[in-house]
Amino acid sequence: MPRAARSRTYHPIVADSNRSTPLRVLVYSNDADTRRQVILALGKHPHPELPALEYVEIATAPVVIEHMDAGGIDLAILDGESTPAGGLGIAKQLKDEIAECPPVLVLTGRPDDAWLANWSRAEAAVAHPIDPMRLTAAVVDLLRSHIAA
Repeated sequence: MPRAARSRTYHPIVADSNRSTPLRVLVYSNDADTRRQVILALGKHPHPELPALEYVEIATAPVVIEHMDAGGIDLAILDGESTPAGGLGIAKQLKDEIAECPPVLVLTGRPDDAWLANWSRAEAAVAHPIDPMRLTAAVVDLLRSHIAA
């Protein structure tokens, strides 16, 4: 997974919270059930002040990098328990390589892994098993901040 460091600029597609274009949320996990749990927990409209969410489901690390390089993602949710490439390492790579990277939320194996999320430079972490209330609160906070920026 190591790659030569490149400076990339992310161009957000978020202009304001009144837009009709959905917010694009990348959901990475090698486990289809985990991706489904994240999407079901958040739903299409997690908060009335936010536009609808559109999900980009990804099962492999190279495709995550490809989509993030292309831009147009408003939030990345990365499963730290994925194999062979975990979401924590991918988060670190994205934060190191993409200038103005969109916010990243990592799913950790347990609450005590919060230090790993901090190391990865992710803006938020939610532990497995996925708690829909905690996940939604974290995602709404990140998207609100992203829109405000």
